[in-house]
Amino acid sequence: MHAIADTKSLVADGVIDARQAREIEVRARETMVALAINAILCFGIVAATAGLIFWLANAASVAVFGGLALAGGLLVLARGGEMYRMFGNAAALIGAGMLIGGAVFELIDKYEASAGWVMLFAGVIVAVAGAVALWRGAWTTHFVTGAIFLMGVALHLGGCGLVMVQNEVSGLPVAMLYLYASVLIAGAGVLTDVRLVTALAIAPFAQMLDTGTAYFHAAYVFYSPEPTLSILQMGVMVLLLIWAKNVWPERYARHARVLSVLGFIVASLCALVGSLWGDVVGETMWGPGRFSDPDQTWEEYEAIREAFRESTLVISHHVYSVVWAVVLAVVIYVAAMRANRGIFNAAMTFAGIHAYTQLFESFGDEPLAYVIGGLAAIPLAWGMWRLNGWITARQG
Repeated sequence: MHAIADTKSLVADGVIDARQAREIEVRARETMVALAINAILCFGIVAATAGLIFWLANAASVAVFGGLALAGGLLVLARGGEMYRMFGNAAALIGAGMLIGGAVFELIDKYEASAGWVMLFAGVIVAVAGAVALWRGAWTTHFVTGAIFLMGVALHLGGCGLVMVQNEVSGLPVAMLYLYASVLIAGAGVLTDVRLVTALAIAPFAQMLDTGTAYFHAAYVFYSPEPTLSILQMGVMVLLLIWAKNVWPERYARHARVLSVLGFIVASLCALVGSLWGDVVGETMWGPGRFSDPDQTWEEYEAIREAFRESTLVISHHVYSVVWAVVLAVVIYVAAMRANRGIFNAAMTFAGIHAYTQLFESFGDEPLAYVIGGLAAIPLAWGMWRLNGWITARQG
């Protein structure tokens, strides 16, 4: 995260002058305005592209109009001035989206059996062409080539997923596909230098162990069938990314920071699940799994599950609650010392969630627990304060 400065206080303290403060504020505002404009533009392009494909509803018409829009947009970008750049970007991307999106709908509708393989290899071709153009700065603007490159990546991953579904693949190959997708999406985000794309890599990475969201009983919820394993998975990723952000150039370090914060958030959500229900480690991975066999009675399944629990690590929700509280306290302190604002804010947020949850789940009728916890926090805070003073003195 970038350091956040109170320019008024800095001017008042004589650290910077008023002109420098205005420059900092102008640059901050320009960054936010550019982000807002690009977000609105991307939403409009996606909506217009999808609308035109369904409105025309004819492969030939979509191809003709898409080709004309792409050619017209590239012409505007090549010959028009800076004033018309936004319109050229929009036209080129709507055209490219119509060509690629229309082809996908046509393949799935008319050639379903081979659609997955065609999408897989066509996505590679589009992505490689876009990456080469992006790397060399050729053909057109960075925005257009980057977006076409991302379309190719999406087309390729969609093809991979469709092939898996059509061939009813399950187990380890699916987990490896999720890992491949997460690495590819993160790499695409770094290449285009769009941190929003990099952030999306957390979704398939979490899905490797089936952690994610689902619709249950009129509510969307977060679930993690293997919270301990998912926490270890996310923990390794977060530690590697924190190391990377300290040694990589800023161009790449900012992507590592974003993904590390999201990894910590997912790990914290898994810890929340563990603090509520505990965890039978490996039950859904190498254990009996979920009850889904129609030839097996519930009593038989329960017997197998109980036998498995006798031979594996079982962590109660009480242990999870205490360990997570301690880990959050340590993370908050270390993140504050290292000025890692993203993880610090996330840890503070989940500390509040954890306290609120346990108030009703475990300690609502145990006031002495709050007395002990509150008194224990005082020497802990004092020790952190002393440690901070010692570190500051050594650094000085």
